[in-house]
Amino acid sequence: MVELLAPAGDLEKLKIAVLYGADAVFIGGHQFSLRARASNFTIEDIKEGCDFAHRHGCKIHVTTNIIPHNADLKDLITYLKDLEKAGVDAIICASYYIFQTAKTYTKLECHISTQQSTLNLSAVKVWEDLKADRVVLGRELSLEQIKYIKENAKTEIEVFIHGGMCVAVSGRCMLSNIMTRRDANRGGCAHSCRWNYDLYDRVHKVNQDGYFAMSSKDLQAIRMIPALMDIKVDSFKIEGRMKSIHYIATVIKTYRMLIDEYAKTGKINDFSYYENEIAKAENRQTSIGFLKGLPTKDEQLYNSRSEQPTQEFIGIVLEYNKDTKMVKMEQRNFFKPFSKLEAFGPQLVSTKFDIQEIYDENGVEIEVARHPKQIVMFKTDLELKPYDMIRLSR
Repeated sequence: MVELLAPAGDLEKLKIAVLYGADAVFIGGHQFSLRARASNFTIEDIKEGCDFAHRHGCKIHVTTNIIPHNADLKDLITYLKDLEKAGVDAIICASYYIFQTAKTYTKLECHISTQQSTLNLSAVKVWEDLKADRVVLGRELSLEQIKYIKENAKTEIEVFIHGGMCVAVSGRCMLSNIMTRRDANRGGCAHSCRWNYDLYDRVHKVNQDGYFAMSSKDLQAIRMIPALMDIKVDSFKIEGRMKSIHYIATVIKTYRMLIDEYAKTGKINDFSYYENEIAKAENRQTSIGFLKGLPTKDEQLYNSRSEQPTQEFIGIVLEYNKDTKMVKMEQRNFFKPFSKLEAFGPQLVSTKFDIQEIYDENGVEIEVARHPKQIVMFKTDLELKPYDMIRLSR
């Protein structure tokens, strides 16, 4: 069975990813990680995350995927040994030196990051010869190109299936560095491609009706999953370590169900069901990227921002009392009594229900739940479980 690899920016997100069906979770530490603005993990957090994941049969991969300068390499050996002691299953690296150091001083699996721009079989073979355990292919490959590599490679092959796409080849962008002095290849990307620009043809402004941007639509490969499973890709990677717990839960749950349906039945009965589920957490337009060949202008976002309203996430279930049918929930967004809601969870497909009164944790009726992380209660016949999530129903 293909591995479903999920992102997590902190311990809460890691646990959500595990519970909602990930086979492995990739995280970043405070050093050597390309997501400097993510919460990221201390060694103690990583150990706790590994312990939790391993209890649930899930693996932990840690990103060490910066393109390092000399000053970035301080304490590398100590850090890698600390990851090994914490129970980490694999590291993801873009630098040959980090790869070589890990192979020399630890027994950690080493996965070659997409930042290496591995786009052909010959490059995969080089990494095979160096004893890489897995190669994460660049996102600029079609299904047929991936198929050819997978059929002829001996090492494991990992492919991105969902999340942000970069306008630069495999994320090797210099825009952020030049424009903001934040180095995208050392963890500081300012997403300059998504800014609003005026575009000139020498002296004449071209974008008369709005701003110009260089951003691409996000990747969403729901309809390509069966084909990717058929060619026996080893791991499906979802991007998004800085995303919310609602996003992670929704996306992981959706792909988990999709993969399991195809593995069990050999077909997908209704792709639109999964597309609709994913849409409840997305706020950017999506495409299939390069999977069917070179993208067209329809996969780009040149003259409009793509953010769209998502289905509002209002809270995570803490407990359910079967006798009183009362839900205790940690609230995350504004909602009112007599709302139409929808719940989903690790063992629960999306289910709609109505509520009436809302109470605070002392049982006092309240007119509106407006304070983030406030503990609130309401009654429902739907038997919910801890870590189930609640959102407003469309």
